[in-house]
Amino acid sequence: MPFATRSCCDWKLRTQSLPLGKRTLVMGVLNTTPDSFSDGGAFAGHAKAVEHALAMFEDGADIVDVGGESTRPGKRQPVSAQEEIDRVLPVLEGVLRHRPESILSIDTYKSATAAAGLHAGAEIVNDISGFTWDEAMPQVCAAAGYGVVLMHLHGPPGEWQQLPAMDGKQMAALVKRELGQRLELARYAGLQREKIVLDPGFGFGKAYDRNYSLLVSLEELGGLGQPLLAGVSRKSFLGRTLSGLYPGDDAPVESRGNASLAAVTAAILAGAHLVRVHDVRPTREAAAIADAVLAAAAASA
Repeated sequence: MPFATRSCCDWKLRTQSLPLGKRTLVMGVLNTTPDSFSDGGAFAGHAKAVEHALAMFEDGADIVDVGGESTRPGKRQPVSAQEEIDRVLPVLEGVLRHRPESILSIDTYKSATAAAGLHAGAEIVNDISGFTWDEAMPQVCAAAGYGVVLMHLHGPPGEWQQLPAMDGKQMAALVKRELGQRLELARYAGLQREKIVLDPGFGFGKAYDRNYSLLVSLEELGGLGQPLLAGVSRKSFLGRTLSGLYPGDDAPVESRGNASLAAVTAAILAGAHLVRVHDVRPTREAAAIADAVLAAAAASA
């Protein structure tokens, strides 16, 4: 039974490095926003957010990704850089006060927030726009020495409903081509390859079933030469698949945990080096099994 072959490398962050490839790394999601699709408002208070971040680290998170603006498809409400900074920085500082060895990421597309996060101790910038929404972002990240995650999104969010239909092969080819362009943009700004992880952006401008086509194309995306992050946790395409099991149209967000674990496992077996998730402990367990499968496949090759 064929599985992906993951490359092994060190992801160079601002002051640390993380080994990728031998074991799947888990990035925990921490939304400090009142309107996140999954847990809106649950961790909007700084104290609650810090407590949740620390709990995710105890559950086995390798990284916690802190976001101050909801980027849920179709319903995002942009906030100013200052408001985002006010939401995120106290959380970063609070976590590092309690657990100085923590590796924290900022989920932002704003260069001002990235610059502010440097002084709060962030190691990574996770930019859903892949450096395309703020022209200063590549230079800020390069100057700070951040590790970066460059995500693909297919067109402006307000236009997703009007995008032309694509089959699975077309979508995978588009994502690979445009992620390659974002990689070139980052390299031109001075970011070394060792700093960059790519994310195909599940759910961001991809119609329901195209996300599955993208999932099985992860190894092909690995041809860009960079480690891959998969963010499939609780996504709407999973809820749509489960719609026949629940009253109403789709499975509600709170009922997508098992589906998320299945999608995470599939992503790892298809070549993902990192996964971004809401439920850390069960993901660590699922990842351990998937990693063992990959190790057995490699040994028998």
